[in-house]
Amino acid sequence: MRLQLLCVSKRPAGWVDIGCQEYLKRLQGRLDLQVRELPPAIGSANAEQQKQREAAVIFKALNPLATLIALDERGAGWSTRDLAGHLAGWLEAGREVVLVIGGAEGLAEPVRAAAARVWSLSPLTLPHQLARVVVIEQIYRAWSLLNHHPYHRE
Repeated sequence: MRLQLLCVSKRPAGWVDIGCQEYLKRLQGRLDLQVRELPPAIGSANAEQQKQREAAVIFKALNPLATLIALDERGAGWSTRDLAGHLAGWLEAGREVVLVIGGAEGLAEPVRAAAARVWSLSPLTLPHQLARVVVIEQIYRAWSLLNHHPYHRE
C-alpha cells in the first residue's frame, strides 16, 4: 500500500520541513508515505475561483484508483485509535490512499464530494503547513499503535 499526502502550498517553512522529515524518517522502511507539493492557484479573482483552480490540480495529480481522504475542518474528528483503524483497513485493502490538504482557502466542494472520507484534525482552523506536520505525526503514531511500538502510550 502506498500512502500519499498532497499539500497545496508554497515551499514549506524550515520548521515544517524539519518536523515532517523527523516522522518520515521514523516511518522509512515501515510504511511508504510520500509527500507531494502542489502549487497554489495565484491570481484568482476570489477564494472560490482559487479553490476550483486548485481542485483541478488536485484531480490531475490523483490516481483515479486511489482512495481519497480530504482534510477539512468540517469533516469528522478522528481519535488516534480511529486513525489507526483506518490505517489498518487501508493496509489490508492494499490500495493507494491519498490524503489532501488544501491551500489557504481550503478545499473546493468537488474534492470533498469525491473523498471516501473527510477528516478534521481539529475544530480549530489550522494553518495548512502546521496541518501537514500533524498529519504525518499522527500517521506515525497510528502506525506505532498498530505495531505495539512504545511511541504511542496508552
